[in-house]
Amino acid sequence: MIVEVCANSLESALNAEKAGADRIELCSELGVGGITPSLGTIALVREKLSIPVHVLIRPRSGHFTYSSLELEVMLRNISFCNEIGVDGIVSGALINSDEIDLATTQKLVEKSGQMHFTFHRAFDWVIQPTDALKKLKAIGVKTVLSSGGKNSAENGLLNLSNWQQQTQVTLMPGGGVNYSNINKFKKAGFKAIHLSGTSFGYPVKLENKITMNSSKHLVENKVAVTNLETIRQIVEAVK
Repeated sequence: MIVEVCANSLESALNAEKAGADRIELCSELGVGGITPSLGTIALVREKLSIPVHVLIRPRSGHFTYSSLELEVMLRNISFCNEIGVDGIVSGALINSDEIDLATTQKLVEKSGQMHFTFHRAFDWVIQPTDALKKLKAIGVKTVLSSGGKNSAENGLLNLSNWQQQTQVTLMPGGGVNYSNINKFKKAGFKAIHLSGTSFGYPVKLENKITMNSSKHLVENKVAVTNLETIRQIVEAVK
């Protein structure tokens, strides 16, 4: 079984390799499901690791329906990954939050070239997963990361097992995978597993400090964009 570690930094990636992981999915901001890490992080991880490195291509948090500008950014990031020898891309897109955006996803797959392509957990929003798997296989997707449409891969184990029996695409359970339940996935015969294995360290004191987290930006069904008219009014007011 391939153990893929979702690594959110250079240090995390190095720790994963030292611990014996088979490969990593490199991302940042695990608290929002992961977004594309900085180009510097990608370059250094590829330079310092000997195991395969897959990179998450997701330009922002929130839903998985992307604008033409966001797609442009995603394709540029894939080009960079290809140039520096990244082994795989983790990405994907949806239409209206419940159907594979096949045209956009195919562009991402084609841009990835020979790099291994994994469709990420946006798959867990799809309402017709077996049909989606057929479409993804047809455009060259090799792996699908999924919790089986449930809040954890353990709870979605039955779905994952049923889907795997119906496709040659590799179903990779991810979401809440840990030491206490890992053997359930091994016994079920999955070829790969995905987990972060994170813990929290390097504490600092925050007493009497204002918070820098912004709950108003944690919106999953909308996209935060700088408003043209708002900025125009402010510029006119001060100039």
